[in-house]
Amino acid sequence: MPNRTGKAPGGRGAVETRLLSAATRLFAEHGFERTSVQEIVDAAGVTKGALYHYFGSKDDLLHEVYARVLRIQQERLDAFADADAPVARRLRDAAADVVVTTIDHFDDTTIFFRSLHQLGEEQRREVRAARRRYHERFRALIEEGQATGEFSDAVPADLVVDYHFGSVHHLGSWYRPDGRLTPREIADHLADLLLRALRP
Repeated sequence: MPNRTGKAPGGRGAVETRLLSAATRLFAEHGFERTSVQEIVDAAGVTKGALYHYFGSKDDLLHEVYARVLRIQQERLDAFADADAPVARRLRDAAADVVVTTIDHFDDTTIFFRSLHQLGEEQRREVRAARRRYHERFRALIEEGQATGEFSDAVPADLVVDYHFGSVHHLGSWYRPDGRLTPREIADHLADLLLRALRP
């Protein structure tokens, strides 16, 4: 989806990148409500006019903080789902990847889950719709394996999805960069738990 400047994600200019980086750091350190627009533009080294040109408001910055992560995760999920591999391999890769990308963008996802209620109703609907598309594609992999008998169908696919993403969303309450497990080790453990839960 093009952004406000007409550039596709990944084609973001230097000013937009600085604004997003500054906003992410400040929202993580001080919280969305306690961060002012002036603090963001000062940290980014740009004017308020630049912020309003690219994002329109502080709410738009918050929205983009999470939307950019979800775009990355959706693209990667689509690639895993479309790969020429057994469904168990594709699901495991997708299940591990969402953990790694969540940790790689830890400030972004933590900020968003903490501040989702701050967005306007239209933006909340957009985010929920994007998350729903992601979960539906993930669920389709589970249903594919259940239909072929590779996965057990004893537990509804919706509940399996909630089980895995509940673990992902809970990362913000306990993950620490200096912890005993690396992001990849955490991802592998959670993906293996998911596959074991689906074993016939």
